[in-house]
Amino acid sequence: MIKTLYVPCDSSAISLGADRVAAAILHEAQQRGIRVNLIRNGSRGMFWLEPLVEVDTAQGRIAYGPVQTKDVASLFDADFTNGGDHALSLGLTEELEYLKRQQRLTFARIGITDPVCLDSYIAHNGYQGLNNALNMAQADIVKAVTDSGLRGRGGAAFPTGIKWNTVLNTPSEQKYIICNADEGDSGTFSDRMVMEGDPFVLIEGMTIAGLAVGASQGYIYLRVEYPHAHKALTTAIDKAYAAGYLGDSVLGSGKAFHLEVRLGAGAYVCGEETSLMESLEGKRGLVRFKPPLPAIKGLFGQPTVVNNVISLASVPIILDKGGDYYRDFGMGRSRGTLPIQLAGNLKRGGLVELAFGLTLRELLYDFGGGSATGRPIKAVQVGGPLGAYLPESQFDTPLDYESFAAIWAVVGHGGVVAFDDTADMAELARYSMEFCAIESCGKCTPCRIGSTRGMELMDDIIAGNDLSKNVPLLRSLCDTLLNGSLCALGGMTPYPVLSALNHFPQDFGVEA
Repeated sequence: MIKTLYVPCDSSAISLGADRVAAAILHEAQQRGIRVNLIRNGSRGMFWLEPLVEVDTAQGRIAYGPVQTKDVASLFDADFTNGGDHALSLGLTEELEYLKRQQRLTFARIGITDPVCLDSYIAHNGYQGLNNALNMAQADIVKAVTDSGLRGRGGAAFPTGIKWNTVLNTPSEQKYIICNADEGDSGTFSDRMVMEGDPFVLIEGMTIAGLAVGASQGYIYLRVEYPHAHKALTTAIDKAYAAGYLGDSVLGSGKAFHLEVRLGAGAYVCGEETSLMESLEGKRGLVRFKPPLPAIKGLFGQPTVVNNVISLASVPIILDKGGDYYRDFGMGRSRGTLPIQLAGNLKRGGLVELAFGLTLRELLYDFGGGSATGRPIKAVQVGGPLGAYLPESQFDTPLDYESFAAIWAVVGHGGVVAFDDTADMAELARYSMEFCAIESCGKCTPCRIGSTRGMELMDDIIAGNDLSKNVPLLRSLCDTLLNGSLCALGGMTPYPVLSALNHFPQDFGVEA
């Protein structure tokens, strides 16, 4: 009898030894005359347990982890291919508390299927959304997305349906769909996990978007630092073309949608949609003035939908289950689920998908397990390197776009990076200015010059020089950046700087 085993192909798992473990399992099985079918699945997102090996049994999948090559022989000795007991045995995967408490919609298949097996994707409800969309009018597809309450998962949280509706109603012979896969925020990895662990869901989402607005060409703008995602995407795209899910007539509908991957060159600012389009056109990644909006005059001057990976990957389940189904998750104007990435100084870093509304405290302690060092968590940065630093007094804020805006913070891409009480918030504020200076496209003066002056000011403040003059000057400079920058790179740099100053004044040498 052939035993089915799973070892993740996710790049985080690979960095922790998953490839070596997979090879060791195959070698040991061959030596013992045991027939195994080893499937490389996506990661379940419990990175402290990687490499996580799963075994199919009559009771369900049983997990073992973290497994290293030195553990493989003893696993076979314990008859783990039949679910045998071992020191690394974790029990049934689906019963693990970390997973059991989640609400996985976008990540429903990740960790379960072979990422590049089209048959496996279809067997797990894949392409049902596209099949429904092919039988709907364009306006009805857009209405379903609008009714779902889906908002951009990349930063600005703009309602997806409104953006699609604008493109639909802007006349043009050529329209485009762009997936912004330039995931550059520190502490974020949900886009990568989707592209490596379930690339077909992104392809399906983009195809539905193309049908909805009348776009026949799509581009995935992928950061060059994601080679495993690139390989998975190109493999999946080739298979989708071969099976008729992409091409001149999607599933014989007479409606065309073509898709290709384009690699960025590592510029953070190219995560901004207009700079991204400049890069796609073969130009230097400079931010464009708005208006005109990309939805009206975008790539090559044509109407263009630009959405993040998670936004587009959330579309198939909306078209499969309906807008109302998706809208029933969440709170207020934040509907559906958000894949939250736990990183930094935490015992259990990983991916958590839950409906909007849970608190940072629940994330940090119930899922993250508290700090890895065992020290108190001093601050959390949410929303990437331009997100605000939140103190312990704000950990009970619900994860909701409006609730965060009310405390001058952002949810952004859902990245959560924790720091313990040894962190120097003045040094972190300086890093924010340095990051802006390095990554600025240079087009506007507040961002280009202001960030450099900000670094100099922070050096003086850290050195304790003339604080009565330099701290007010820092606030004034942040006001200029906030209100005068052309895009969010300069416009949001004040968020981490001022939040650090306001919540942790003692680190700046000033009184509260």
